[in-house]
Amino acid sequence: MRVIAGTAKGHRLKFPKGTTTRPATDLVRGAIFSILENTTDDWELVLDLFSGSGAMGIEALSRGAGWVDFVERKPRCCATIRENLEKTKLAAQAHIYCCTVAKALSFLDKEYSIILMDPPYADSSIGDVIEQLATSKLLGTETTLVVTHSPHLTLGPTYATLNLIKEYRHGDSCIAVYQKGGKA
Repeated sequence: MRVIAGTAKGHRLKFPKGTTTRPATDLVRGAIFSILENTTDDWELVLDLFSGSGAMGIEALSRGAGWVDFVERKPRCCATIRENLEKTKLAAQAHIYCCTVAKALSFLDKEYSIILMDPPYADSSIGDVIEQLATSKLLGTETTLVVTHSPHLTLGPTYATLNLIKEYRHGDSCIAVYQKGGKA
């Protein structure tokens, strides 16, 4: 696993061993960032939920994001994110919240430009998390939410005022892109 583009391009990222974490492949991450580059110009504040190794948020920082908040519940993964941030020299532009996504959503109070979600594919409650995000102050009118999920899990076309703009399939991964008021 490596950083695909930007200032940290080519840096190899550590992956937390001994966990069930499934990192997004280079192909899927490349597709996500290609989609984002064509969807939004605002990369100031990024939220990386279910961070795992931190690869998604680190890719965002490498490509010019101003700040990334990482949320990951497993301490071993949080330590890996910290190591990866230090190795890529991007630690000064990030904060790691080592807690559940539900807890983080209860105290985070920034309006993010981009929210990245790469949850465990076996987690069928992802729609509930998206609904919670849709009604939170974390999503502004210009926020783009990108969710990777299993093709066996169908996400809704709408969550409160959040609408699916596009869904892509890459192998065993689907990428759903949502925005407030957006239509496919």
